Amino acid sequence: MNSNKTPQNSLKRTTSGGGSGGIIFEKYQLGHILGRGSFAKVYYGRSLQDNSSVAIKVIEKPSNSDPNMELRLIREVSAMRRLNNHPNILKLHEVMATKTKIYLVMELAKGGELFTKLLRRGRLSESTCRTYFQQLVSTVHFCHQNGVAHRDLKPQNLLLDGNGNLKVSDFGLSALPEQIRGDGMLHTACGTPVYTAPEVVRRNGYDGAKADAWSCGVILFVMLVGDVPFRDSNIANLYKKICRREINIPVWISTPAQNIIYRLLDPNPNTRMGVDGIMGLSWFKKSLQPGMGSGSDPENELGSLLSDDEKSGNEIGMNAFDIISMSPGLDLSGFFYSGQRRKERRFVSRGTMREVEERVVKVGEELGYKVEKGKGKEMVGLVKGKVVLLAKMAEVVKEMELWIVEIRVVSGNEGVDFEWEDFKLGLGDIVVS
Repeated sequence: MNSNKTPQNSLKRTTSGGGSGGIIFEKYQLGHILGRGSFAKVYYGRSLQDNSSVAIKVIEKPSNSDPNMELRLIREVSAMRRLNNHPNILKLHEVMATKTKIYLVMELAKGGELFTKLLRRGRLSESTCRTYFQQLVSTVHFCHQNGVAHRDLKPQNLLLDGNGNLKVSDFGLSALPEQIRGDGMLHTACGTPVYTAPEVVRRNGYDGAKADAWSCGVILFVMLVGDVPFRDSNIANLYKKICRREINIPVWISTPAQNIIYRLLDPNPNTRMGVDGIMGLSWFKKSLQPGMGSGSDPENELGSLLSDDEKSGNEIGMNAFDIISMSPGLDLSGFFYSGQRRKERRFVSRGTMREVEERVVKVGEELGYKVEKGKGKEMVGLVKGKVVLLAKMAEVVKEMELWIVEIRVVSGNEGVDFEWEDFKLGLGDIVVS
């Protein structure tokens, strides 16, 4: 009996890949959902050719989704193809598409997220952290050698295979050489606040490799301590701590590891140690295995598939800071809301107060709203029929020119998102996300 063949009546054949149990292009069967993101769902998949297990990311095409998704998808595919031969980078097997959906067929990381392991175990032993850190730094160095800056390194994007080896994933925010401007710098602010280098959210440009080095430092701290180095539920205070390097490194961490953390978490990118510098340090080179991609879990734990809830990020006991750390980019919507119909939206902007105000006014007028200035300089009223919106701006970090902007439905249009997607599209690059 051929184990690769499945009875016809047990499968639903489709080219749309509509959900669990579907067959796409007569090649893969979709299983249970592994996780959800802003633009896609990831399913467990099985190859009908050789019965192997894969992960399949199913993405709605840009015409049916957020226009920013197209750019993320192009970056992700381009980066993964460029880096596909590294053993510690999640492999992209193939890309397929229908009229409405795009499918990325990828390597299945059976051990799940490093983030989930840290939630379960807390801090890890220094030898275990060193093994993961060696794999991470060597992989990031390979990315930089091939012109790719990841820009969203965090434990949620570090997966483990069945042998416990690290797999770097999610290159949707990565930067390729063609994105570097004439000044040799990147200028798009992105990433997750507690893992993002301070210069990324400034307006003067940044070196993607140095920004990745900062993220590696945060990850090393998290693995060794079981907590993030900068913690504050108030985002203004959080960025002040980051800029001032207000960090307490526990005494149980060895002096060499402490020095690495301190040199990586240098707010000044010009004096911050890069990943190439890390690789020359004796602490890093201790017990370094050639090849890096082979071997077993440093703690001899065979990875197993996580439950759907764990893969979806439905862990319990999260506080406001944890939610901020998991929110994509600097979009704070996930921090303030949890499922109810919303009468307001908040976002972080790196424009000046005048730039934010002018853009809000311009977008409002384009959408048919009458603009009325409020009593305060940081308020704009928008009126259309019975719908009244109030846009309020508050500066959160003066050194970085960061503003929180809230657009609230004051009256009318109860429980509706007041054309938010049109607003967001019009606001453009003043929204940091």
